[in-house]
Amino acid sequence: MNWKRNIQVRDLDPGQRLEVTCKSCGHVHYLTREAICSSPEREFLYLDEVERDTVCKARGCRGAVRIAIIGDGPTSAFVGGMA
Repeated sequence: MNWKRNIQVRDLDPGQRLEVTCKSCGHVHYLTREAICSSPEREFLYLDEVERDTVCKARGCRGAVRIAIIGDGPTSAFVGGMA
C-alpha cells in the first residue's frame, strides 16, 4: 500500500502544501488544499488520483509529476530500541 492511497484531500490541514515535482524537467510548484478543491467533489480524491491528474506547469512541458507533503512544523524521527 502506498501512503498516497490512504490520504484524501479532505484529510489535509487547511493551508498545508503539496510539493509537485515534474519527472521530466524537474520543475517544482506547490498546491494547497484550496487549489485542489476547485469543486466540492474534488475533496474526496485520494492523493494518488491528484498526482495522476496533475501535469507540469512549466511552459511547454506538461509532463507527469510526483507529489510530496510539505511539513511546516518541526519533525521528529522515531527512535526505538530494546531495553
